[in-house]
Amino acid sequence: MMYNNPLKKTLEYLKGVGPERAKVLQDELNVFRYEDLIEYFPFRYVDRSTYYKISEVRASSVEIQLNGQLVSLDEVKQGKVKRLVGKIQDGTGTMELVWFKYSSWLVDKMKKDLFKPIVVYGRVNDFNGNYNIVHPEIEAVDDQKKVPTGLFPVYSSTEKLQKRGISNRVLQKMVQSLFDENLPIPENIPQAILDRFKLMNRKEAYKTIHFPANLDELKRAEIRLKFEEFFFLNLQMLTKKMANKQRIKSHPFLQIGDYFNTFYTDHLPFELTNAQKRVVKEIRMDLRLPSQMNRLLQGDVGSGKTMVALLTMLIALDNGFQAALIAPTEILAQQHAQSLSEMLGDMNVNIALLTGSLTKKKRQPILEQLADGTLHIIIGTHALLEDTVVFKNLGLAIIDEQHRFGVAQRAKFWRKAVLPPHVLVMTATPIPRTLSMSLYGDLDVSVIDELPQGRKPIKTLHKTDAHRLALFQFIKEELAKGRQCYIVYPLIEESEKLDLKDLMDGFESLSRAFPLPEYAVGIVHGKQKPADKEFEMQRFKRGETQILVATTVIEVGVNVPNATVMVIENSERFGLSQLHQLRGRVGRGGEQSYCILMTGGKLNPVSYKRIETMCRTNDGFEVAEVDLEIRGPGDMMGTQQSGVLNFKIADLTKDKKILAATRKVVESILAKDPTLSSPELLATRQYFVENLKEKIGWSMIS
Repeated sequence: MMYNNPLKKTLEYLKGVGPERAKVLQDELNVFRYEDLIEYFPFRYVDRSTYYKISEVRASSVEIQLNGQLVSLDEVKQGKVKRLVGKIQDGTGTMELVWFKYSSWLVDKMKKDLFKPIVVYGRVNDFNGNYNIVHPEIEAVDDQKKVPTGLFPVYSSTEKLQKRGISNRVLQKMVQSLFDENLPIPENIPQAILDRFKLMNRKEAYKTIHFPANLDELKRAEIRLKFEEFFFLNLQMLTKKMANKQRIKSHPFLQIGDYFNTFYTDHLPFELTNAQKRVVKEIRMDLRLPSQMNRLLQGDVGSGKTMVALLTMLIALDNGFQAALIAPTEILAQQHAQSLSEMLGDMNVNIALLTGSLTKKKRQPILEQLADGTLHIIIGTHALLEDTVVFKNLGLAIIDEQHRFGVAQRAKFWRKAVLPPHVLVMTATPIPRTLSMSLYGDLDVSVIDELPQGRKPIKTLHKTDAHRLALFQFIKEELAKGRQCYIVYPLIEESEKLDLKDLMDGFESLSRAFPLPEYAVGIVHGKQKPADKEFEMQRFKRGETQILVATTVIEVGVNVPNATVMVIENSERFGLSQLHQLRGRVGRGGEQSYCILMTGGKLNPVSYKRIETMCRTNDGFEVAEVDLEIRGPGDMMGTQQSGVLNFKIADLTKDKKILAATRKVVESILAKDPTLSSPELLATRQYFVENLKEKIGWSMIS
């Protein structure tokens, strides 16, 4: 079957466009072909179903439309400022139309409309008792032609488009020309699915999204087109996952031997949660296969991901392979190395830490042991990716806080083994299910969704400067119990632009409020040398300082179970994800812990929602869902770089049900027909190959 697609034609061939306009549309809107224009959806609609009489209008925030005659047009000059003023008359009265910014093209066009019927649309203003409409939309109406009614599309535009005469009305006419050509727009979703979900056909949906008869029809068109976007996103992700499992081979780990069993029997420091047991089982099932494991491990702060990572490493060791764990910062890498070494105790496991600050003298024996296989587990930063780091038999790569590593960096691990190592990607940043399905739909996902026994929920409180003396008293009471406290500031140095308490000023005032020798206050920030930072962190861990004043350098990886108070200054300046990460630095022992969010007196609605969410719930996944609603998928985790989330109409925050439905549909289709070879799926396959093959490599599917 040939999938002939005339929508691939370039726009210059469309009636009313031509080469010059096509070039402007290309430069300004990134619209090249028929298909680009048809998918340049309106961002709002004008309701043309109601007309007002001029005698009825009042100043309002609501946009209205008038039907009358343009009776005058003048350029009025006041000093150096000019404005264009017209008057519309409808038999019940007269109203001014005003343009403060306009081109000669607009003047010429308006002069042609003098004493002709026009439709005017805009917001009415009250100027010294006289009503006018500033920068109205105007459409000439032929005597023979019916006055426009219904919903009219409004497209995003630019100043250059307006100057070149490509107004909203001209864009409407271009899109209308597309449909006047009666182009075949082939269906790309099987008829059985359209029937099952009562979806519009594709051609009808495209026409309706531009020219809806009413709001109900518009809604149906939106649902169809959102369904299509999510359908092919899921098809792209799931076929990529299938392709990887067929194409990318790895060593099967068939043995569960002495390393794993000895640790599990004799060294396990606590009973695994049911969630940890479930995740370990999922990982074991993956590792038994001769294809590469690509699994995302999500777990809230303190949920026990490090334990799961260690158990996975021990499986690699039992099968004669080395394991590597890469972390984005030295502090986090050091934390992992220390906690893994403590958990392994006196087991015969050779483990080492490799970071950029390590001297050549200390680095050399580590590299030699890696190359000859006597080093079992290596933990490090980006230093692990250097060409000088050579493994004898790398079998497992664990990537922590994966969103801080680029694809190219992760791929360097692959080249350090004859067969690509199994990959376990970990994140302590809870990812909403919708974002997880779309961003990481090509990975298998495991979630640790419960905390270890004995952990008490952190109490989160919101306070302002008026409560500062009471806050200091509370901190002193906690310190008197032998506890410790973090105080986090958003800045290192004073900023003239933002009225924030900077770190150094805070450190000095806290040192006065908590003086030596009764108290000791430490300080950590990103501008310190690694050795100085480590010195301060170790002092805090040993309990030599009771209060640690810090920036968000302590956001991840710091584990001091004795710390029970986290104070976040100017917390309205932090994002939800960061606030939740910072809160996770306390509550890591058996004592009751507190997170105190300090803010100014007045909060904007977004800041208020963040603070309210933090005080209401400790559930990282619930926090992440609210974060997604506030920031949108593009800003969360820098996903605009992924190339996956460039939806034209779908919205991950609003269309979760459609995303979930398409996921199930695609999984069902691929389970029965992984190559989309059946007759009812040929159009789907052809559309997929034509439009997404460069992103997915369809040829990998056998």
